[in-house]
Amino acid sequence: MRIHYLQHVPFEGLGSMEACLLSRGHQLSCTRLDLGEALPDLREVDWLIVMGGPMGVYDEEQYPWLKEEKAFIKGALGAGRLVLGICLGAQLMADVLGARVEKNVFREIGWFPINPSADIAGTFLEDLFPPGLEVFHWHGDTFDIPRGSQPLASSAACRNQGFMMGDRVIGLQFHLEVTPASAAELISNCRGELDGSRFVQQEAELMSDQVRFAHINDLICSLLLRLEERDPGPV
Repeated sequence: MRIHYLQHVPFEGLGSMEACLLSRGHQLSCTRLDLGEALPDLREVDWLIVMGGPMGVYDEEQYPWLKEEKAFIKGALGAGRLVLGICLGAQLMADVLGARVEKNVFREIGWFPINPSADIAGTFLEDLFPPGLEVFHWHGDTFDIPRGSQPLASSAACRNQGFMMGDRVIGLQFHLEVTPASAAELISNCRGELDGSRFVQQEAELMSDQVRFAHINDLICSLLLRLEERDPGPV
């Protein structure tokens, strides 16, 4: 498949997803929106992945390219492409689907458990997120569940941790793709957000257990393989 991803800052790329997708023989391409790169022709994209970033969906004045990006995401959704959004990517998807995106009550940074929604019972994701699954978070915003979508999970700090629309569109508020190296990059570039508030862990705790990263990286690869199976063939 021709997989295109949208990247907003140099330190939030595909992470562990890159090796997983390449091992499956997929073709990867990228638009670095922060560098002013042009978006591709949607006819040349089978699967769109929208990555994270420290900006918000409402920051169009500071980041004018957000308007064009939202239009591109809306086009991909309307054309029936596979679409996966992570953190900011999920917020952008929710926004173009008409859901509210706003500041969350709590900033959530670190390793915190999520619990799956009963709404995913019977879907191709029902066994992927066991109760109490510990995942990596780094966000201050949240979204409402778009109309026609099913909530995926929740955490103590954030009610809506993801959504799915049909079996080809998934938005995740949390990160499964983060590796020790990319987590270190996040910390280096966003250290000011480690403010010691209720749901914000400090650097030592974020990096203390390498096994955690391996576990979530296995999970994102499993998710990608399941999404791959939803694709009927060339668009």
